[in-house]
Amino acid sequence: MSNHIDVLLLNALPASGKSEARTYLASLSAEECEKQFGIGHTVQLDDYPYVHLMRCISQELRALGLDGGFFDADHLPMKQPLDWGTLMELLNEDYHDMINGRKPEPEDPSSWLLDRYDVCREKVGAPAQFRDLSDDNRSKLEDAIRDEAAKLLKDKIAEVPDSMEGKTVVVEFARGGADKSEMPLNDPFGYQYSYRMLCPEMLEKSSILYIWVSPEESRRKNEHRTDPNDPGSILNHGVPIEVMMGDYGCDDMAHLLETSEKDNTVTVEAHGKTYLLPLGRFDNRVDLTTFIRDDLGHWKQEDMEKLQAGMREAFDQIFSQL
Repeated sequence: MSNHIDVLLLNALPASGKSEARTYLASLSAEECEKQFGIGHTVQLDDYPYVHLMRCISQELRALGLDGGFFDADHLPMKQPLDWGTLMELLNEDYHDMINGRKPEPEDPSSWLLDRYDVCREKVGAPAQFRDLSDDNRSKLEDAIRDEAAKLLKDKIAEVPDSMEGKTVVVEFARGGADKSEMPLNDPFGYQYSYRMLCPEMLEKSSILYIWVSPEESRRKNEHRTDPNDPGSILNHGVPIEVMMGDYGCDDMAHLLETSEKDNTVTVEAHGKTYLLPLGRFDNRVDLTTFIRDDLGHWKQEDMEKLQAGMREAFDQIFSQL
């Protein structure tokens, strides 16, 4: 393949196979990535760790007798829908740190994280949450989330390579809307809104790998993968059914494809420009990815070949527009 994908937006409903696909791509050598899919060795960005910390923060705020902030209860959707944009701003920050080789070294990772949430919320028109906490409550909250915040910072730094040469940044996130929503989805729900929130530097270089399953299959797989003993895991976390129905009961990808200015692309109007993002749709309605949950040494050759074939078909769709 003569072209190279610099940024790959990895999108799908929850439990559709995004993280498994990302794990598979990360398992390949640089030569295998380039030969099979026209991408460089992958480095990873994901908004799920931020969602996980948002839930941890809300739990601690409620324990202090305060407003839950991001969530009123563990099983409910986000209180402030604009936080879909907050997550995109956090990814923008991570992307800029990655491509510029920045590895933050804050004195206190929990204070650093809370400040980032406030700044990114304000960028999308939502109010800051933590600036006005009393010193005592802020200190208690920071103490409670310090270990989780330190892990997020460590994982973030670990993904910053010494050089971006030959690399492809894989950016994973899921978006959707309430069950039976009409199209187009209203802001700030759906992919259309979140794509518009990406920084110009990412949009200029982005293609989309969309993993296709039905909402019903997404819910089934979400229930199947849920491990209550490992709620923060990328592969094993479960999304509450209220969230699955309220935020992921449908998505707008088919609508975006149907209404785009060009076949196999998504049209994004942002920053005073029109971007046509090449899109490849990986059909996972018949499950091709769950085997990735097994240890690498237990992957069967037959399963890998089926996954490779499906991925190649999707990447061919992308490269038809590059």
